[in-house]
Amino acid sequence: MGQWVPYAIGGVVIVFLIALYNSLIQKKNQVQFAFSSIDAQLKKRFDLIPNLVAACAKYMGYEEKLLKELAETRANLLQTDPDESVAMDAKLSSQLRSVFALVENYPELKAIETFTLLQRSLNEVEEQLSAARRAYNAAITSYNNAVQTFPTSIMASVMGYREQALFEATVNEREPVKVWR
Repeated sequence: MGQWVPYAIGGVVIVFLIALYNSLIQKKNQVQFAFSSIDAQLKKRFDLIPNLVAACAKYMGYEEKLLKELAETRANLLQTDPDESVAMDAKLSSQLRSVFALVENYPELKAIETFTLLQRSLNEVEEQLSAARRAYNAAITSYNNAVQTFPTSIMASVMGYREQALFEATVNEREPVKVWR
């Protein structure tokens, strides 16, 4: 009977290591899935922006600079890698808030059914984007906890996993929207 004890201990250690490995892989995959959810919402918003710009352009002629910047940011978002897309997303969010703040000065624009529908659609996408960011941060927190806590920290180190940053609002996003007149 005593000769089986080392094999049993070895078997338990192997099962334990496999469980740690699988746990870390699952957490990493949850982070990737959560980020892809943000990407899907960004794409949805990206597709709505040309319609918004077209609807606004007719009534907001002298705010044309803001609308052009919004269109340029949208175009640049296509050419960025995932790390840069977070910064571009922040810029785009700020520009959209500015557009909606300016709309308050155009009652005739607010009365157009198409614009109202676009605005509601963008608001819905923004809410879904916010929810996707919260899910991403939850996945990152779970992943970071696993990377930092014992014993998974040992396995994470062996696998080359490092802490990842949470999705945070930029300093500009924390400021109130400024409307220039």
